[in-house]
Amino acid sequence: MNPHHCPSSQPPLHTLLSTHDFLSAAASSFPPKTHAFVTSAATDCHTHRSNSHTYSLITLRPRILRDVSRVSISTRILGHPVSSPIFAAATSLGTTVHPDGEKAIGRACKRLGVGMTISTSASFSVDEIARVVRGCETVTEGTEEEEEKEEEKGIPPLWFQLYVDKDRSKSEKLLKQAVEAGVKAVFLTVDAPVPGKREADERISAEEAVGLSSSGVPMTGERAENDKSGGGLGRITGKFLDASVSWGDIAWLRRCLPDEVKIVLKGVQTAADAVRAMEAGVEGIVVSNHGGRSLDTAPATILVLLELHRCCPQVFDKMEVLIDGGVMRGTDVFKALCLGTSGVGIGRGILYGLGYGEEGVRRYVQILNDELETTMKMCGITSLDQVHPGLLNTRAVDHLVPETVEEEHPYAKWRPSMRKKVS
Repeated sequence: MNPHHCPSSQPPLHTLLSTHDFLSAAASSFPPKTHAFVTSAATDCHTHRSNSHTYSLITLRPRILRDVSRVSISTRILGHPVSSPIFAAATSLGTTVHPDGEKAIGRACKRLGVGMTISTSASFSVDEIARVVRGCETVTEGTEEEEEKEEEKGIPPLWFQLYVDKDRSKSEKLLKQAVEAGVKAVFLTVDAPVPGKREADERISAEEAVGLSSSGVPMTGERAENDKSGGGLGRITGKFLDASVSWGDIAWLRRCLPDEVKIVLKGVQTAADAVRAMEAGVEGIVVSNHGGRSLDTAPATILVLLELHRCCPQVFDKMEVLIDGGVMRGTDVFKALCLGTSGVGIGRGILYGLGYGEEGVRRYVQILNDELETTMKMCGITSLDQVHPGLLNTRAVDHLVPETVEEEHPYAKWRPSMRKKVS
């Protein structure tokens, strides 16, 4: 049993049948500070709720009398084969949830054959986590059947999520370490020039956090210490963030990486920025709002995906589009895939699973995989190259989707220059 948790309040893993069960288990067993850090979102949490709720407003259009006796969810993300379109999105401070933190996530991803994104704010160095995924460190013993399947899957892709440091030399050093560790892409976070205001996290003292090293976060050196604004771990450990990062820095990032390592912008929230990313020559984008943790009332990510189709469909031909935020069911994964994404990231959910260690992460993802397969069968398809927008009815949300890539309001044309000067 995880020493970070209250043993008597954590239900047995085999009793958890849905992702929602994992949320309930976390609520009853996570230490208060851990629960606040993982579940918190920006200010009134509207975007956090909308990310998930908006998926439910998009309905499916099932097809019948198709031979769906055999189904495959294997695919490719950023050129690499994976057993599922689901991948582990970057999450911070994993040891606040479980002593093995991101190492356990890495082991689970290796067993599952899915991609993993390592955060700049992880509880271990990028090399330590990569060694687990490459199998250079002892892993939990599995059954003979599981080990055979694992060998067939090979080593899944590892990606590195970069928060740019005010001291660029520190970021350059991290990128060098990531490349040496074998990462295949760098996900540059662009939706958090500063940490969002997460009040639930701020209300509980940072000193109550469990599992954090006294020497600070390994890759940034930041320590969790209260200040006059509260105890928010995301804010306090994010003081190194460089708010000056701009489009011009993509050239800097490109110079720091060998040609084979791809650049993905994580946090695109408008068609205008998707077009700009395409023009900048990056290999991919993640439609993301940081799980509703950065700017409240930003649009739900699935709405942004629809905006790309309406305003700049050409981006899907020029670069890969991934998505995260609010995914709670296999039907959500299916809907995102039907709208052109090649991969669907899970963030908080991975941490909920991590409450049970490697096994919990594997079970969480497997539940979504099973639901995705069921959804595919119900909709009459057998592989992910058969998904398309016609399998969805989006009319309930179409009125919320902007109609132009321009930064213009449809009728409000006021500008600050129109103000009358007051003498």
